[in-house]
Amino acid sequence: MTKSEKIVSEMMTKDTFSQWLGVEVLEVKEGFAKIKMTVRNEMLNGHLVAHGGISFSLADSAFAFASNSHGQKAVSIETSINHVKPIFEGDELIATAEKESISKSLGQYIVRVTRGEELVGLFKGVVFRKQENWDIS
Repeated sequence: MTKSEKIVSEMMTKDTFSQWLGVEVLEVKEGFAKIKMTVRNEMLNGHLVAHGGISFSLADSAFAFASNSHGQKAVSIETSINHVKPIFEGDELIATAEKESISKSLGQYIVRVTRGEELVGLFKGVVFRKQENWDIS
């Protein structure tokens, strides 16, 4: 297991919200994370489509994993999402987070949320990179 994979594994053991979402980690490498989940009935809003917070939360989890995968602890300071298409119960969503730029104290990431080949959400996020590393042996 790589250092990046160990960090994400450690994060997932404590991340009960991502566990509730049903997140499965598909791939992790430095500056990159790919995760998936399936939309459940209790995630729907009054229009019978997935609540916007669901795709946002999935993207946010991928963002957290990708931004911490470098070994330096990172916390979000700004995020936004474009809800491109409605999401329905039973949809399997994949969030792919990729580093756009990184410096000593900041990192910028783009997360694409897809249903199959179809883009359903586009998330952008900025993290503050703390001067603290993950203690992974």
